[in-house]
Amino acid sequence: MSTGPGADSAPAPAAHDSTPPAPKQSMFSSLKIHNYRLFFTGQVISNTGTWMQRIAQDWLVLTLTGSSAAVGVTTALQFLPMLLFGLYGGVLVDRLPKRPLLLFTQSAMGLTGLALAALTLTGHVQVWHVYVTAFVLGLVTVVDNPARQTFVSEMVGPRQLANAVSLNSANFQSARLVGPAVAAVLISAVGSGYAFLINGLSFAAPIAGLLMMRMGDLHKAPRAPRGKGQLREGLRYVAGRPDLIWPIVLVGFIGTFGFNFPIWLSAFADKVFDGGPGMYGTLNTLIAAGSLAGALLAARRGAGRLRLLVAAAAAFGVLEIVAAFAPSVWIFAVLMVLTGMFGLTVNVTANSYVQMATEPQMRGRVMALFMMVFTGGTPLGAPLLGWITDEYGARTGFAVGGAISLLAALAVGLILARVGGLKVKLDLRRGHKHIRFVPDEKRLAPAA
Repeated sequence: MSTGPGADSAPAPAAHDSTPPAPKQSMFSSLKIHNYRLFFTGQVISNTGTWMQRIAQDWLVLTLTGSSAAVGVTTALQFLPMLLFGLYGGVLVDRLPKRPLLLFTQSAMGLTGLALAALTLTGHVQVWHVYVTAFVLGLVTVVDNPARQTFVSEMVGPRQLANAVSLNSANFQSARLVGPAVAAVLISAVGSGYAFLINGLSFAAPIAGLLMMRMGDLHKAPRAPRGKGQLREGLRYVAGRPDLIWPIVLVGFIGTFGFNFPIWLSAFADKVFDGGPGMYGTLNTLIAAGSLAGALLAARRGAGRLRLLVAAAAAFGVLEIVAAFAPSVWIFAVLMVLTGMFGLTVNVTANSYVQMATEPQMRGRVMALFMMVFTGGTPLGAPLLGWITDEYGARTGFAVGGAISLLAALAVGLILARVGGLKVKLDLRRGHKHIRFVPDEKRLAPAA
C-alpha cells in the first residue's frame, strides 16, 4: 500500500516534498515551545470540563427518557452541524487569523455549558433543552475544530507538528481519565448541574492562555484570500490525492459506526452489567486510559504511516466485536482499555499524516473535511446504532459497529495497496509472514 504522498498516482505537493524528515523526538519535545505550553495547559483544563459535561449530558438524557436512542439523538444533534457546515468552517479558518477565532469559539463553548448548568440547577431542564444546547455547541465546533487543528502548526512549526498532534490527543485523553470519574461522583452526590457549571467555567483557562501568547513566535501560515470557488477548490485538491482521500474515508467509517461509545457504554452499564453512573464513568475512564497510552506511543513514534493506520483500524474493529460478547464486566473492562488504545492510534495517525501531507494554505479546508467525516457522520451512525441497541440489545449494537469498522479497514487497505502498486501475498508456510504486501509486477511493468 502507499506509505506516503509520494506514490506515483498521487504526487505530493512541492511544499511537502521539500520538508526533510523530522528527527526522532522526545515524547514531550513540543512542550518546550512557550506558546504551545500555554495552549496545552489551557486545553487540559477545559477538556476535563468537557468530559464532565459529556458524561453528565448522556446520563441526564438517559434519566429523562430511559432510551439509548435518545442518547444517540443527542450525540447526533451535537455533530450534525459538522456534517452540514463543516467545509464552510474550513473555508473561514483558511481566511481568518486563528487566535482571534479561537478566542471567540472558546468563549461561546463556555457559555453553552453555563446555560445548561442554569437550566439543570434550577430544576427546569427538559430533554429538548439538552438537544438545543448540543446543537448550538455543534455549530460552534464547526469553526473551533479546524481552527484548533491548524493553529497547532502555527505554534510549533512543521518539525514538531506530529509530536504536538499526538500530545493534543494525550491531553484530551488525560482529561478523559479525570472528567468521567469526577462527573460520576458529582452526578451521584448532587446531580448533573454542577458538572455543567464546572465545564462552563473551565473555558477561562484556554482563553487566558491565548491572550498570554507571544505573537512574534507564531509560524503564521499564508491565509487564503477571499474568492469564489474556495470550497470546490478544497474538494478538488483532496479528490486528486488518493493518499489523502482514502485515509479520510476510513476515518469517516470509524467515526460514524465505531465511536458510538456514549450509546454502548451507557447501555452496558445500565442493562447488561446492572451498574449505574459510577460504572458508566469507570468504563469511560478505562477507554481513556488506553487512549492515553496510544497517544503517548504516537508522540514517540512521530509521523504517521498508512500501514499503521489500516492495521490499527482493523484491530479496533476486531476488539469491538470481541468486547460485544465479553461474558463478564472484568473482561469487558480490559477490552475497553485495548479498544481505546487502538481507536486513538487510528485518530492520531490519520490526523498527523493528513496535516503533514497537505499544503499549508489548504490545511484548514482539508482538516475541516477530515473532522467533518470523522465527527459529522455521527448524526447518521448514532441514531441507527442507538435504534439497533434498543431493539436487539447492547451486545448486538456494539458488534455491528465493530464489524463495519473492520470491513472498512480491510477495504481501504486493499485500495491503498492498489494505488501504491502493491498486491496481497498469502504464504501459509510455517515460520513465514502469512499475509504481506509485495510489488504488483503486472501493474508496474507498463511504467518501467
